Amino acid sequence: MKLWKHTKFNGIKSINGNTLNGKKIRLREKKLADVRNDYQWQIDPELSELDAAPTLDVSFSAYLLDYSSNVGRKDRRRFPLAIETLDGKHIGNCTCYDINIGKAEAQVGIMIGDKDFWGKGYGADAMSTLVDHIYKTSDFKRLYLKTLDWNKRAQKCFSKCGFTISGTLRRDGYSFLLMELKREEWEKGRGGQ
Repeated sequence: MKLWKHTKFNGIKSINGNTLNGKKIRLREKKLADVRNDYQWQIDPELSELDAAPTLDVSFSAYLLDYSSNVGRKDRRRFPLAIETLDGKHIGNCTCYDINIGKAEAQVGIMIGDKDFWGKGYGADAMSTLVDHIYKTSDFKRLYLKTLDWNKRAQKCFSKCGFTISGTLRRDGYSFLLMELKREEWEKGRGGQ
């Protein structure tokens, strides 16, 4: 992992144009060049189903207009990053969001949009890299997520990263497993590395 000037925006150290390097991936700030991939992934019904979200139903030009006005904008409750392979191919996104500084917690999420990279450890590497960065550079005590109760591949990925089941949730006709990774569990697992 590269070292850079210490700048916190939303409780998490900013990466200021640098990358966070994992074993298979690197995480970087989102940029306008990501728009085509992000649009394709959001209009894909299979990816929408995995995200328990409606398939995007807007034209690319409308999406581009909204995207270009939001990319790079600082939001105190979100820390979005692009996932790319070590050779620079954009394959997905991950985000720390619903950041609550008062409770010292946040929700995390990931999506590998390029299906050629499914089931090969890229998601787990991206999530581990994101979690490590958050816990090493913030005072957060808890990270949590939700995943569809039938999505065994995602559950396996999150378990591999140290998340454990903390409950269930039913929302908008979907059943989710709630998972969390508390700082003390992260420290026992890999925080000292």
